[in-house]
Amino acid sequence: MIEVSEDRFAELVEAAFAAVPTELAALLDNVVLFIEDDAPADDPTLLGFYDGIPLTERDTSYGGVMPDRIYVYRNPTLAICDTEQDVVEEVGITVVHEIAHHFGIEDDRLHELGYA
Repeated sequence: MIEVSEDRFAELVEAAFAAVPTELAALLDNVVLFIEDDAPADDPTLLGFYDGIPLTERDTSYGGVMPDRIYVYRNPTLAICDTEQDVVEEVGITVVHEIAHHFGIEDDRLHELGYA
């Protein structure tokens, strides 16, 4: 496990988000990003989580709803990393993984693509 400060971890998450191709980032609709220290107690090893309505499930009745939320969890990520480069890679995978859920891509397909 590596130690990374909250501020540095936030920088790494922001860099991973900034690395998302502009064309994809422009398609994100009504989404906010959160960084939390710990994952939910019922799944303490979770690295990230998408909470919202994927674009593929939105219809004409979609409106006036709270933003979708993407969470990246610091402590579980650090627990599986030995170096800062490991953290960069895991955060990058996690950010893309959760954004993909916003676009309606399921876990099975993400695993096939290497974003698990």
